[in-house]
Amino acid sequence: MPTDAQLELHLPAPPVSGDMPLIPARMVNEFVYCRRLAYLMWTQGEWVETGDTVEGQRVHARVDRPGAPLPLPQALEGDDVKETSRIVSRSLTLSSTTLGVIARLDIAEAQDGVVTPVDYKRGRRPHVAQGAYEPERIQICLQALLLEEHGYRVEEGAIYYAESRERVRIVLDDALRTATRTAVSELRLMVMQSRIPPPLADSPKCPRCALVTVCLPDEVRALSGASLAPRMIAVPPDEALPLVVQSQRARIGKEGETLKITDEEKGETQVRLIDISDVALFGNVSITTPALTALLEREIPVTFHSHGGWFRGVAHGIGHRNVEVRTAQYRMSFDEAACLRFARELVAAKITNQRTMLRRNWRGTAAERQAVLDRLSAARRAVGAATTLTQLLGIEGDAAAVYFRVFAGLLKPPENRQATGALAAFRFEARNRRPPSDPVNAMLSLGYAMLTRHFTIALASVGLDPYRGFYHAPRYGRPALALDLMEPFRPIIADSVVLAAVNTGEVGPNDFVVAVTGTALTQAGRRRFLEAFERRLSQETTHPVFGYQVSMRRMLLVQARLLSRFLLGELSSYPHFLPR
Repeated sequence: MPTDAQLELHLPAPPVSGDMPLIPARMVNEFVYCRRLAYLMWTQGEWVETGDTVEGQRVHARVDRPGAPLPLPQALEGDDVKETSRIVSRSLTLSSTTLGVIARLDIAEAQDGVVTPVDYKRGRRPHVAQGAYEPERIQICLQALLLEEHGYRVEEGAIYYAESRERVRIVLDDALRTATRTAVSELRLMVMQSRIPPPLADSPKCPRCALVTVCLPDEVRALSGASLAPRMIAVPPDEALPLVVQSQRARIGKEGETLKITDEEKGETQVRLIDISDVALFGNVSITTPALTALLEREIPVTFHSHGGWFRGVAHGIGHRNVEVRTAQYRMSFDEAACLRFARELVAAKITNQRTMLRRNWRGTAAERQAVLDRLSAARRAVGAATTLTQLLGIEGDAAAVYFRVFAGLLKPPENRQATGALAAFRFEARNRRPPSDPVNAMLSLGYAMLTRHFTIALASVGLDPYRGFYHAPRYGRPALALDLMEPFRPIIADSVVLAAVNTGEVGPNDFVVAVTGTALTQAGRRRFLEAFERRLSQETTHPVFGYQVSMRRMLLVQARLLSRFLLGELSSYPHFLPR
């Protein structure tokens, strides 16, 4: 035996004590199928509804209704029980502190003093030698162990497959019982150690997994040095879209499974809840308690904005249960050196994307273009030498000044004299805000507010706290982490929408109100700009690292997921979105 070999001693997990939670038996099934999947579902509280999970819920609908209780073991063995009588108990819950698990049995059949657990599964019976796959056999064996610990006599188990309507007998031999106890012990030890298993390598299980967009197995391995190209994320199309309500006389109520929007001028509009991804309310739009409750129950976030578009806050349901990732986020936020490293990469990515926007849309001479690009390159190099966040803020400000000084040159020149007045209306000299003094700045501010809104929602949906960042200082009511992550996306999304809206004429000079207090979009202009913004989010792009097509809307969520993987230590650095 080599001298550097290490012996593994497999010890069972200790019995549950104190407030330690019991692990559901179905988690043991997931653990045998994929250890990482079980950790994500149980320890980090991840869950994604799919067609398969909905079908599984439908299959269990009948057996999940509690029926007659299972008689005590002594009663089943008594002389007063007829040998031919058959007792069926549905939705029976059993637990064991010794094993550390809890299970809800779909059906427990008692006959002749013997109890048989029956588990319902969607789909068809697999044609394998042992009648069912190992995860399903271990789950039914665990139910049998729970019954035996409670004094019942169990000789075999059964699995019923709803689609093929077949019942498969499961033999509870010593090998299966040992494998079941080992799986339970290893799962509990994994949970106690709080250490997520690595993703599977090029496994056929991954593409159909409900949590593939959470786990990101191929992406994590690719960023860790694997040579295999990531497979495209198999996600359904973004059929649910944001609902934006900005009419100041609008009232939102609930009617059945729809939201009814009543407007004194435009009448009534109904939108199905299943078609809504999130809701944005501008100004004094009112919403009833039943409507808000329905949205919160479905985890549909509601964001609140000022009449001009400033992001005020967000309301959502109970929220994500992933305490682990928030703990890692808070720990890093108090590490000044880690925050500085992250902030340097963040600012460098932003400057890189500003250069990309200038390269794509420059309308001046080649010499002028190269001079500006060189200055931004110098600023990007200077980022690496910054030793404090204050220095970094100064470098970022200088780069932004260079970028916005030539931003007006990215606007399309007038093709005729009648258009000259339109271009003058979109004159842009420098970035300003609170309030914006010209139409271009008004659109930039609204675009950044919308980007903040989308990142706040994305971060909250993966379990992160949008209000505790690493670069932007925490202030009351400011989503600092959302502002951090959106920095590289400002030019790629918000600035891009402003340029497209002006250059295509989708938003014109008459879509603004100019006053002493500043410049703002009219209601019609704001609607057209928001439509352009949402179209940009729906556009597909090639991911610069992974190589597959993904919508910009999905990209924001992917970046939030990658940040969580970085914070939990699975990635050595956070990969920024840097299109070519």
